[in-house]
Amino acid sequence: MEWVFDGGRPCLDLVNTMRSRHEEGVELLTGPDALAEWLALAGFTTGPVPVTAGNVLAAKALREAIDRVLLPPEVPSKMDVDLVNNAAASAPAPPPRLALVDGVLRREVPAAKDPVAAAFAALAADAIDLATSDAEVRICAADDCGQRFCDASPRRNRQWCSMARCGNRAKARAHYARTLTRD
Repeated sequence: MEWVFDGGRPCLDLVNTMRSRHEEGVELLTGPDALAEWLALAGFTTGPVPVTAGNVLAAKALREAIDRVLLPPEVPSKMDVDLVNNAAASAPAPPPRLALVDGVLRREVPAAKDPVAAAFAALAADAIDLATSDAEVRICAADDCGQRFCDASPRRNRQWCSMARCGNRAKARAHYARTLTRD
């Protein structure tokens, strides 16, 4: 599977590194190399950084805590709230900067003493910001997706994580079904 950044927020993009949650789940953070690649593509690191197996375990724990905090069936557990708060406080995240790379604006984070901890701190801070905002976190309506996304639309009625992927497929299936009933 490829990395997808359709969550609308960095913390949701991290949550979406576990795919197909509606089934048995497909883990994309399979090891240190995968986490290092995701951190770079997500804009948290600018080059290769040393990532350990412990960092991968911490990323997965943070990811699941963020998911439970943002999509609670009820009040989130104190343990999940504490995990997110501790990650946010664990490393001072350098302020992000805009960089123009090949004519495209990219988010750049200056090198930190511990870039992985700084990335986790920024992800946790983003989750805290999202949890306390008016935006809603939704699960994609496509039967075969399950990705989380931030719905900040005016009516809060967005259905798909990505119109280009899930929305198009759903509309194409509906159109095909309509054409079958006409015959």
